[in-house]
Amino acid sequence: MRWALVKVSLAVTAMVVVAFAVPLGLVIREMARDRAFSNAEREAAAVAPALSITTDREQLERVVASAGSDAGMAVHLPAPGAGSGDAENGGPTDLGRQRATDEDIAAVRKMGRASTTEVAGGSTLLQPVALSSGEIAVVEVYVPESAVTNGVGTAWAVLAAVGAALIVGSVAVADRLGVRMVQPARRLVDGAHELGEGKLGARVPVEGPDELRRAAVAFNAMADQVVQLLANERELAADLSHRLRTPLTVLRLNAASLGAGPAAEQTRAAVEQLEREVDTIIRTARDAKPQTAAAGPGAGCDAAEVVRERMGFWSALAEDEGRKWRVAGADRPVRIPVARADLAASLDALLGNVFRHTAEGTAFAVDLHNGEDAVIVLVSDAGTGIADPEAAMARGRGSGTDGSTGLGLDIVRRMAESTGGDVRIGSSVLGGTEVRIWIQLDGRTAPARRGHRGAVRRRGQGRTPTPTSAAGAGRGR
Repeated sequence: MRWALVKVSLAVTAMVVVAFAVPLGLVIREMARDRAFSNAEREAAAVAPALSITTDREQLERVVASAGSDAGMAVHLPAPGAGSGDAENGGPTDLGRQRATDEDIAAVRKMGRASTTEVAGGSTLLQPVALSSGEIAVVEVYVPESAVTNGVGTAWAVLAAVGAALIVGSVAVADRLGVRMVQPARRLVDGAHELGEGKLGARVPVEGPDELRRAAVAFNAMADQVVQLLANERELAADLSHRLRTPLTVLRLNAASLGAGPAAEQTRAAVEQLEREVDTIIRTARDAKPQTAAAGPGAGCDAAEVVRERMGFWSALAEDEGRKWRVAGADRPVRIPVARADLAASLDALLGNVFRHTAEGTAFAVDLHNGEDAVIVLVSDAGTGIADPEAAMARGRGSGTDGSTGLGLDIVRRMAESTGGDVRIGSSVLGGTEVRIWIQLDGRTAPARRGHRGAVRRRGQGRTPTPTSAAGAGRGR
């Protein structure tokens, strides 16, 4: 749109400049020609009074010299005859250099009116003058081509400069107008992209032409409606989860009446765990807020603290099952642009899969790497892995086992992609699975950038995880 306005303005202004400058240039040229011949007529008129009095050569030479045009003026007297004083004395008939032809001079003498004729290097003005004897003399004034075009080149240059200035000015004005129209449109496009990426705080300034202002108002209203719909959805999820408390209460009462025994204890433990999960769902649904603004400098959490906390939680179960475990890189604070609850949920999903899909006694480890533009979290185990890591990453696929919904890795993936990062599954140095979470610090997409593999190689003992290798912790979420 911007360049279209510039092109239209350039074409229109150029046509206007040509339409006015060309005729004006021709008028200026004609005016210069009229000025040159007017000067020639004044020079010829200066000699006429002397010719009406005398035709003496010496006197006429003085008159021509006083006019300052002796080099470009000639006086043609009539041929000697009766009544001519100079003829009686044998005087000359011409004075000065003749440039016009005899035929042109004779024609002017016969017609009795001034005339111009083209000669080499310019033109001549032939002015008839009546002598005292009643005969006609002709005064010839030479007008060179330089006199006819004097000042025309300068005038044309000025016209060209003015025309160019007009064109440049119109293009500049059109460009500013185009910017005024294009910038709101670009902001609208950027806002749509941000909203599509999940940044629900994206809004567009209401400015620019009326059409774009109305579009901005409609976009902002749509974004507000999306935020409201998501809030309603979360409330609905919380309400639906809350409804489960009634049948859970019945189950808990029934489990309490089962008495003693391993089956009864397992049933009561399962009911208690189910109640905790339902409470967690309710709190998560009602506490979660849409991202309605960009993360500020203080947003996010300390990844090292969250890793230590979750490993402290899972270490108790690891000791019960005889699993060896290790934590590395969590001894110093590592700030990431991720909510604490989101990172904790992601770690719980990965560690839960390690316990759920590997045999008791299988070792596992969590490594935290802090780079310049990204933070990498590696969850690895010594299990057997799976044959198709890509299928494990597919939302809702699961592993086909009981209790597997296929949503665990999807939770991790969405958390990483919210920062511009990603999640990949590879083989670990322990012999099983390694799930690598790439958390981008500057919000840029980074799946295959330089340094991506380098950070893993530094802390991964020279091995680069590949997405096609076997994976154990990535199974059946």
